[in-house]
Amino acid sequence: MRSLAWGWLRALVIVVVDQGSKVWVRAHLMQGESVRVNDYFNWVLFYNPGAAFNFLAQSGGWQKGFFSTIALVAVVTLSVLLWRHAGERLFCAGLALIMGGAVGNLVDRLTVGEVTDFVQWHVGQHYWPAFNGADSAITVGVVLLLWDNIFSRRESAESGQG
Repeated sequence: MRSLAWGWLRALVIVVVDQGSKVWVRAHLMQGESVRVNDYFNWVLFYNPGAAFNFLAQSGGWQKGFFSTIALVAVVTLSVLLWRHAGERLFCAGLALIMGGAVGNLVDRLTVGEVTDFVQWHVGQHYWPAFNGADSAITVGVVLLLWDNIFSRRESAESGQG
């Protein structure tokens, strides 16, 4: 149970930081505005009613409920995984990051109606789609899960060979 509480606490920290950054951006930038930070990075304000890379953004509104439901199912599933894998620190850290990111974007969907994106990377005229802190937490969480999976398998294989 302790691992579950720590996972939720870590996820809550992600949500607070994510929502705080989104509130700041919405207060300081106008929709579509871009502020150059350096040759590779801009602050922008875009609203995304869809998912990653604006997937389903032009779908008439049903996607809000769909993605909100997915986020709620993910939180329940991730909570169960946190509880079942209490001793696996890296795995649980990845789960907590993913949960925090999912909840951060869910809060946006429920309060703003769309997800607030504000980080934009680019090289020359080639721009990566804008994203936010919740998206970053999800990405880092997935990387941690992959890392954990790769090295857990290697350790299992090595111990099985000995």
